[in-house]
Amino acid sequence: MQKTINTDNLKIGMYVILPLSWYQHPFVKNEFLIRSKEQIQKISESGIAEVILDTKKSNFNGEQKNRAPQTEPEKTARPSASRTVVPDGLLEAIHDVNLAPQEKAKAVRAHSITMISNLLENPTAENIQDVKKGIAEVVDLILTDDDTSLYLLDITSHDFYTYTHSVNVGFLAVSLSKALFKKSEAHNMHELGAGFFLHDLGKVEVDASIINKPGKLTEEEMAQMRQHPHMGYKLLYETNQLTHECKKIVLQHHERYDGKGYPDGLERDDIHLYGRICSIADVFDALTSERSYRQKLDPFAALKLMKEEMIHHFHRDLFEQFVLLFKQHHDGKP
Repeated sequence: MQKTINTDNLKIGMYVILPLSWYQHPFVKNEFLIRSKEQIQKISESGIAEVILDTKKSNFNGEQKNRAPQTEPEKTARPSASRTVVPDGLLEAIHDVNLAPQEKAKAVRAHSITMISNLLENPTAENIQDVKKGIAEVVDLILTDDDTSLYLLDITSHDFYTYTHSVNVGFLAVSLSKALFKKSEAHNMHELGAGFFLHDLGKVEVDASIINKPGKLTEEEMAQMRQHPHMGYKLLYETNQLTHECKKIVLQHHERYDGKGYPDGLERDDIHLYGRICSIADVFDALTSERSYRQKLDPFAALKLMKEEMIHHFHRDLFEQFVLLFKQHHDGKP
């Protein structure tokens, strides 16, 4: 028998069912037997006003009825890291209605960087799937919260580590896609977001000495680096996380409009729109990030360089939309 009770009335021995998704509370599972006062306190601190009580599975007399399954009630006790790859703070920040836009953007950025860093350390199928769920939440925030989105375009991480770069490109490319597609239902924005944030996933298969080399790469090293789009494709395929959107983005984000990109030397309209969007965001973030062999550029200096020296890399109309996005960002911030 199940009934709803106020969390103020919780007691040790009750078998409860939490009315939230797993990422919205500090427990591994949505239902479990309460074994300590600390668990009751955690439920209360999570802001849950009511829970469902299963009286048949509750244990008020020292014996658990109907063999209620043994659980690992708190996430800190879980041996697997698969559910911790997405920081709890990411979802908390996204859904905190009391956070000011600037503070929300700061928190979402920091937790997103942690999320991608965690994934690159252990890119299993389950972790990729969980990260895609986290990315979907970020995408929804960008699509629905214009004020916070403006601050997400302020790139505050100027290093060029793969995880910070991936997050920067994710924010930039999703924001450009939002401007391009507006409220069209013809595009799967969640999978687009996944592709943008995971565009460099294949770098986990590239030798770390090449990824972390402080100077320019040799031709031999570049040949290895140019394999990362195919490696990212292969990793998403093998983990059953490859969609149309992810495939186009991961494979084509280094292709150039003039046909001089890699890995396949595609040109003009042979490059999918999604790949073109990611290419612009990718180059822009590279130019505005600190490198050992050159200083970072400010956003408008980077846009000027892209227009005057690199315009043949991009679809011209798409690049102009990207410039407009930054003009609106500059004009729209308080």
